[in-house]
Amino acid sequence: MTRRALDPDVEAVLAAIEAERGLPLETLPVGEARILAATGLEPYAGNREDVAHVEDVRIGAGVTLRIYTPDDPVDRPAMVYFHGGGWVLCDLDTHDVVCRAIARRSGAVVVAVDYRLAPENKFPAAVDDCVAATAWVHANAKRLGIDPHRIAVGGDSAGGNLAAVVCLKARDWGGPPLALQVLVYPVTNLSSFDTDSYREFADGYFLTRSEMEWFRDCYLAGPGDASHWSASPLLAGDLSGLPPALVITAECDVLRDEGEAYARRLEQAGVRVTCTRYPGMIHPFFSMPGSIASARTAIDQVARAVSQSNS
Repeated sequence: MTRRALDPDVEAVLAAIEAERGLPLETLPVGEARILAATGLEPYAGNREDVAHVEDVRIGAGVTLRIYTPDDPVDRPAMVYFHGGGWVLCDLDTHDVVCRAIARRSGAVVVAVDYRLAPENKFPAAVDDCVAATAWVHANAKRLGIDPHRIAVGGDSAGGNLAAVVCLKARDWGGPPLALQVLVYPVTNLSSFDTDSYREFADGYFLTRSEMEWFRDCYLAGPGDASHWSASPLLAGDLSGLPPALVITAECDVLRDEGEAYARRLEQAGVRVTCTRYPGMIHPFFSMPGSIASARTAIDQVARAVSQSNS
């Protein structure tokens, strides 16, 4: 296979991963896939940055939030963060490095959400948890020391999907008001994988088409769910009235085209959008700041956007 030109940092990471690669994730029992995903990301995540205070709290029906509070004055901005992992893998610990970095560099309180995972909890369980967590953050703004008018939502991959859906639901259900949505290589269309990026990067670039098919089948209760906008926000009829968006994509990622298509639709609907494609990057480069320089650049870009957000 002729591989698209990759960033040298990515080439080194892929070579290391391929040297140790076992069975594909989608062929493993879910429990084993979760362990492999967590341990596979860890060597590339880098060091945890110091944050003044980190606290885990449980809300509602048992959803755990991890709250990262920087050592800054009150009335900070906030970011509610939904981790990636295809709605099946990853957790608060796999994304701890990223959330700490965003909090420290933005001066914002970052609230990471440990939403229920599939296949044990099918769609829309994760959506419901993320909506509830966002509402809780807004309702507890004073306790958290945040400005209730400067709350952003964001996430990577499946987490980007959830962030987009939370924005749509907040708009349609009367709040809470959101100042920004940060969508890092988001999944926006589970109803079709008919894109150029899916064809070009279906195999050999970390996230494969077969893995995405497995994630979709684990997440959705049935094929009809794929056409619902709460699973595929690109299919929402109206994207107007949504918060400003920062959309980040990776050049060599099956999800690239649908993320950029969502950015275009937001812009066409009158939403202020910044869309950045990182050249030579793969999925999930954003979670690898210890090994990939562009990941550190992207985290800085997210932190700036959160620090400057204002509804």
